[in-house]
Amino acid sequence: MADSWVNHMERIGGSDLLLELSGPGSRRAALIRALREAVRSGRLAPGTRLPPYRSLAADLGVARNTVADAYAELVAEGWLTARQGSGTHVAERARPLQAAVPPKAPAGQPRGRAPRPGLPGRPARPDHPTRHDLRQGTPDASAFPRSAWLASYRRALQQAPNEVFGPGDPAGRPELRAALAAYLARARGVRTEPDRIVVCSGFAHALRLLFGGGAGGGTGGGTGGGTGGGRGGRILRGPLAVEAYGLPFHRELLAAEGVRTVPLPLDEHGALVDRLARERAVLLTPAHQFPTGGPLHAERRVAVVDWARARGTVVLEDDYDGEFRYDRKPVGALQSLDPEQVILIGSVSKSLSPAVRLGWMVLPERYVGDVLAAKGEREAWASVLDQLALADLIVSGAYDRHVRRMRQRYRGRRDRLVAALAERAPHIEVSGVAAGLHAVLRLPPGTERSAVEAAIRQGLALDGLADFRHPDTDMPAHDGLVVGYATPPEHAYAAALEALCGSLPPGGTQMS
Repeated sequence: MADSWVNHMERIGGSDLLLELSGPGSRRAALIRALREAVRSGRLAPGTRLPPYRSLAADLGVARNTVADAYAELVAEGWLTARQGSGTHVAERARPLQAAVPPKAPAGQPRGRAPRPGLPGRPARPDHPTRHDLRQGTPDASAFPRSAWLASYRRALQQAPNEVFGPGDPAGRPELRAALAAYLARARGVRTEPDRIVVCSGFAHALRLLFGGGAGGGTGGGTGGGTGGGRGGRILRGPLAVEAYGLPFHRELLAAEGVRTVPLPLDEHGALVDRLARERAVLLTPAHQFPTGGPLHAERRVAVVDWARARGTVVLEDDYDGEFRYDRKPVGALQSLDPEQVILIGSVSKSLSPAVRLGWMVLPERYVGDVLAAKGEREAWASVLDQLALADLIVSGAYDRHVRRMRQRYRGRRDRLVAALAERAPHIEVSGVAAGLHAVLRLPPGTERSAVEAAIRQGLALDGLADFRHPDTDMPAHDGLVVGYATPPEHAYAAALEALCGSLPPGGTQMS
């Protein structure tokens, strides 16, 4: 696959910065407007270091001089500062002129109160032990940034105040919430502040907090989800609209909490959100639909937020691999369209490791108190020391460097997968490869089961597309394989691709 702007961007390094260049005039003028607005709104906090000229130019697809000229003008205007050898930073006096999110609630609002689950890949039989793992869901464990993590952990431990070793805050450590607010604003376009972020142990933990609680009334919020009414009640209620293809583990978790899920059909532009009706919330993967691939179309992003606003309910945004994109420019978080109608949920399970049990919810103001109440009463808290280590990793820039290094590595693996299929199985269509850590291989009708069985005989663990299909959807089924190319260690990847190609059905059959 041809070299792309992403490959060049990874070589030159730098941190991620999401900017939308739009409006009249030149690209230089659009960049100046975008940077001013990011600083004015508070999305880029005072002291934030901006990417180098070459990095941002490659990221935005503009000339290096365009970025240099924009930086120079904003330095002259006082928005930015520049010093030889230390880069360009947001000026300390460039305080936000308006709140990026609605004001806090009045004083007195309540604040305090198994191995790889859900992965449907079929295990190899005893007579065919697993030699290669191409299931989706985990990064390359051998690539965990041990040295950087150890350095951050040591710094965090040495600098931690004594209070760290006492009872904690169910919201999470303020150092991590501040670091996340700045990072998510810069890299994902999220509009929030630390008080709107609640640290959790991952996406499943977030779902349990939002939908758990057993019997007990909430305020209901009219036709929408409303709030859970605090102690003993649910924060959100079903029915919950979900994408017709998604993780069965999430559906099972919701069903165990008594939440009915209603499938939304998909097409090449993502979920058909015009099918939403009287559901009390909707769960989407708008940056990269899981598992079929592709971002939610811009018109549908606006439409689903309008639906939530009209219904007085909420959109749950699963930002499961928002950092990993290869052949397209970044897609900002849906949450940025309306922070009061979207709950963004993310974690480090893909960017670092699922062994680091840290995630976050970026919440509308009306849900913060009830989430903290649920977390304080019913749920274990994430390790405070791990929270401090992650905060240091982000603030030091080591997290950005690791993400960029892994983006380059996974892009190379994606390219090798596509090249191997083009050579060995040109009749197989590959989709969903512009971003993420997996690809979907479309198979001829009626061949998915036999392909999975052939993979088992090859000692290969992978997932069939049918395993992700919602049982109640009337969307036409397609045969396919969901291939996670991130999991195998580098030395074993070539052999895993060989086993995959040997498992695929021969050509000559018309595709579904």
